[in-house]
Amino acid sequence: MSFEEIRIIFIVYTSALLPIILIYLKRKDVLSNSMIKIYIVCFLICSLGWELWFTYGWFEGDPVDERRSDALNLAIPKHINWLLNSLGDAGTICIGGLWLTWMFTGRCLSIFENWEWRAFFILLFWCLGQNIFVEMFLYYDQLSATKQLSWAPLAPTGPWFNPILFHFDDRTIRLQSQIPWLIMTPLLYALSIYAYKEQRKASLLSHKEQSDGHQSKSNVL
Repeated sequence: MSFEEIRIIFIVYTSALLPIILIYLKRKDVLSNSMIKIYIVCFLICSLGWELWFTYGWFEGDPVDERRSDALNLAIPKHINWLLNSLGDAGTICIGGLWLTWMFTGRCLSIFENWEWRAFFILLFWCLGQNIFVEMFLYYDQLSATKQLSWAPLAPTGPWFNPILFHFDDRTIRLQSQIPWLIMTPLLYALSIYAYKEQRKASLLSHKEQSDGHQSKSNVL
């Protein structure tokens, strides 16, 4: 097994499992419920939207075990490849992206109250940037010109319209694998706004009920 293969295995498992550990450790935080909901919904969107399709090559695509080495197939079996990738997408990319957006906007929670283009473009830059980085330095062999990805609901152009966007050394970045994150980013931001508002409503309602309870006790006394 080469160093490159070990690096891929380490990154795939770490990006999939570390967010689960961090979310568990932060489960008592004020925003933990909304983060968990976002994580679960993002996992479902990513897995059903493209990861399952790209893994199995269901529609005019090559399955993942035909696009990578035997060592990687042994360390990351085909039938959990989509799972690990979806966990990484939901945790490291989606939740991590929201955290980075919050940090780069001065830790301002108002970005989750209403749509702000500044926050959206930071999130979009992260989602697309990490995807391009992964394709150039991690999965470049699996996404070479001779290997084809399946059509997927969130990659609707499929392999039929997949122009090269740019070259980097002997590696190519194509349109098809960028489209899922172009679609996912506005969904993610809209979902985070909805979840934050729901969390605030629940919190205000809880405080109101506590206040009414205290007032009722005072009236009785």
